Amino acid sequence: MWTRNFTLYFGARTVSLLGDAMMPVASALAVGRVYGIAGVGYVLALWTASAVLVMVFGGVVADRIGARRLMVGADAVRVATQGVVAVAFLDGAPPYALLLATACLSGVAAGVFEPCVNGMVPLVAADPQRANATLKIAEAVTQLAGPALAGVLIVTAGPVVVYTVDAATFLVSGVCLLLVRVAVPRPEPSGALGDLRRGWQEFRARSWMWSVILVWVFWGVLVVGPYVPLSSQVIGADYGWVMAALGLGTVLGGLVAIRLRPRRPLAAGAAALSGYVAVPLTVALGPPLPLLMAGHLLGGCALAFWSVMWSTSVQTQVAPDVVNRVNAYQVAGSVAGMAVGQALAGPVTALVEPRVFMLGSALVTAGVAAALLLIGPVRRLGWEPGPETTGTEVPLTPPAPPAQPGQTESDRVVRTGGLEPPRCFHQ
Repeated sequence: MWTRNFTLYFGARTVSLLGDAMMPVASALAVGRVYGIAGVGYVLALWTASAVLVMVFGGVVADRIGARRLMVGADAVRVATQGVVAVAFLDGAPPYALLLATACLSGVAAGVFEPCVNGMVPLVAADPQRANATLKIAEAVTQLAGPALAGVLIVTAGPVVVYTVDAATFLVSGVCLLLVRVAVPRPEPSGALGDLRRGWQEFRARSWMWSVILVWVFWGVLVVGPYVPLSSQVIGADYGWVMAALGLGTVLGGLVAIRLRPRRPLAAGAAALSGYVAVPLTVALGPPLPLLMAGHLLGGCALAFWSVMWSTSVQTQVAPDVVNRVNAYQVAGSVAGMAVGQALAGPVTALVEPRVFMLGSALVTAGVAAALLLIGPVRRLGWEPGPETTGTEVPLTPPAPPAQPGQTESDRVVRTGGLEPPRCFHQ
């Protein structure tokens, strides 16, 4: 798996994820000192809204010019925005309008970057499932290290340094991506509206995909979205330890996904997802800290395993020339539910006690896992594409060209889009 392309991509994603994890803490501490909690909220809200609004168009552009090029461009924009904020903090209090403008541009860059992430994996790794699991472990580590690094840098060196380091992470990511060499599928000539329509048709043609996203909207509104603001209020001073346990569980889930290769990945992932019930349930019941951490350890492992199964299914069941557009639709649908849940977290506390809401979230989680298993196309989806997973026009897996003299098997897989199934999936 550790070819030159994947090693460079892994480095780019790890460093970029570190920068993403640093940004909220850097904004909360640095911007909060000057403009207060409301100022931080508006900056982060504008960042999120900008990302969501451009995601679908980012998928269209990625399929036209190649995901790698668009990711490099997005990293370049974020180097500039974070660098400008770092310079602005040299005077102590940067203009709030500047912070809003850079948040908007950075959010746009993140929005066009995100649909490319899944589409790149099959191009750089011959074994997408193992690659996804490895990337999930890296994501968990950066989610632990990023906020801590941002907090330490703010306290010891100030906002100028933390934003400079943040900009440097995107610079390193862009350089690594520039060195990646992959073949870009050539899409059929069409207009922007035609590209959007084709992406929607491909998304709609896969009932296993849109049905999961519909279920995931409820999950985002009632579980994931409200979790952070409500659980941090309930747990209090021990919240950092609990988040560390959740991160460790994510690492363990990634390790399990490296080794375990189920015949029905989404069915296995949905069954594992039931373990996430322990997260809101332990918050609701308020047990001693060790049990609270154990519940989050189990939940992190369950969610990471589902995430790897989902990402691998999308990457291996969608044709390379439309995968970024399809990713954009499914990511936008998932994020939209979370955004609504985050927005409702405050008003909900005026009506329902947070622990009671968390108990409801536990029940919803159990219902989500059950609903996924009850959906036939989700339960039956395996490695081999069925009639509904092949899309409308482009065959899923084009025939691999004959090996050339001196060409390795991994080179041959990368040149065909990385869609050759791992041997262990064959029955």
